[in-house]
Amino acid sequence: MSYVDPKIKDKFESLSVDLKNEILKRDVKLYTLNDLIKCLETIVKKD
Repeated sequence: MSYVDPKIKDKFESLSVDLKNEILKRDVKLYTLNDLIKCLETIVKKD
């Protein structure tokens, strides 16, 4: 189950619905903005 720390929730919520869904289905733990950026980078590299 994915987790988004409340400290970065506003950044996460600013993403598109499709992108948020892609992140959540990866079962990641996002505690910092850097964690979010790394996750986004892996999504970009995949495509």
